[in-house]
Amino acid sequence: MRSRLLPNPALTVLLATLWMLLNNTLNLGHLVLGIFLGWVIPLLVRGFLVDIPRVRSPLKLCAFSLKVCYDIAVANVSVARLVLGPRDRLQPAFIEVPMAIEDPFVLTVLTTIISLTPGTVSASLRADHKVLLIHALDAPDMDALAAEVKSRYETPLLEIFECSRT
Repeated sequence: MRSRLLPNPALTVLLATLWMLLNNTLNLGHLVLGIFLGWVIPLLVRGFLVDIPRVRSPLKLCAFSLKVCYDIAVANVSVARLVLGPRDRLQPAFIEVPMAIEDPFVLTVLTTIISLTPGTVSASLRADHKVLLIHALDAPDMDALAAEVKSRYETPLLEIFECSRT
């Protein structure tokens, strides 16, 4: 249970530490101001913060992060080839991907990964959070792309975080 006066202790410590690093001093006045800001800011934004589900497997999270970085690097090369090649080869498309993730934080992570990967953008999410619309620069097989998003990103995220499935 979180305290009403200290809603997010980790964020308080992080903000106070960042304040001290930004000021590059150990002055007592800056320390007090950093602690004050670290206390007040979480109080003011607590209604906007989402709960982050617990990580089941930190090692899987590290491996997944490396896989995402690899995918981004490979996609950069693929998009460069597509853009520099003949334009009539491109097959852009909007793809609807059904979602099994219900947690807002994990959905945000998934949509961010998709948008960070060159050649794809998360275009919209239905109000019921059951279908994600993705725009792909080149999608000759839309079903294969939807299956790849589900198997490569959604399934590992469901395994990494303790969140509900549909």
